[in-house]
Order: sequence, then structure tokens, then C-alpha cells
Amino acid sequence: MTCSTRRKTVRPAKPDDGSSLAALSIEVWLGTYLHQGVSGFFADYVLEHYTPEHFAAALKNPAERLLVSQNQDGIDGYIRISHNRPSPAGRGSNTEISTLYVQPRHHSTGTGRSLLDAGLQTCRSCGWDAPWLATNSGNSGAIGFYLRNGFEQVGLTQFRIGDAEYPNDVLQYSTL
Repeated sequence: MTCSTRRKTVRPAKPDDGSSLAALSIEVWLGTYLHQGVSGFFADYVLEHYTPEHFAAALKNPAERLLVSQNQDGIDGYIRISHNRPSPAGRGSNTEISTLYVQPRHHSTGTGRSLLDAGLQTCRSCGWDAPWLATNSGNSGAIGFYLRNGFEQVGLTQFRIGDAEYPNDVLQYSTL
């Protein structure tokens, strides 16, 4: 599925998008979760998990779909949908929006909504469940975005990095 709005296109990710997806992920993750500085602990996590190879593997996985928002200069956001990932809230969905990242300077431009809409359409086209997602419980902006766009809070889970745990809200899309 390809959609265009304001010189942006939402399209399936391609193998040569890996470095752009990795760089965007690192930018968004660090900016969203680390406000007081970057420790080696978190730097190691981010540099291990957000690599071009990580995205290349996801693109080869038939249970994964990655869509990117492409503007005239490059990728400014992406959504990753993962199937066969049961909801930790026990709501019966096996489809997770595992990532929806938009560069901060592209917030409030419709990019997130375009990616979400395209992701939901992908779920429909694949015959997958209405998706669930988990987001940091302290990320009120993201939680508000999802609640405004058809999700409801259905539970809590923990995001684990090493021995550390961080509370995450589990949200479920109402219906496809």
C-alpha cells in the first residue's frame, strides 16, 4: 500500500532503508527515554538493537511488516507490525505494533497518523488481528495519540533492559 500526502509517501520499507531506520530509531529512542544523559548501559542497548542488520532480518521475516514515511529528503518515521506476538494483557490479539517512531520535528504533521492508518490497513490486508502495543507509562504524548486514534488501555506490562524494569501501558485497537 502506498499513500501520498504533502510530499510524503508511506511505503513498504526496502532492504536499503536499514541504515536510515537504524539512525532514526536511535534518535527517537534516546530523545524519548533519556532526559538526563546517556549512560553506557543505555548506549549499549540502543547500539545493539538498532542496526541495519536488525532491520534486514525483520524485512525477511514473513511475520513482520515495516512501512516508512518518506519525504523529499528521506525517511521521517516508520511503523513496524509483528504478527504471532500475543498481547501481555491476554486480550486475544497476536498482532503487535512493535514500533511507531516519528522524528520529533515531524510530530503534529500527520506523519504518525498516516503511518498508523497504513499499519492498520496492512493488518486488515494480511488478515491479522486488531493490533495491540505497549508504550512507556510515562509517555503521555504517545498514550494520548493512541487513545485519540481508536486504542484503549487494557493492561500493564514491564519493559526489561538487563535487570531494570520500566512500566508500560498495554493498549489495544478496538476493531479492524
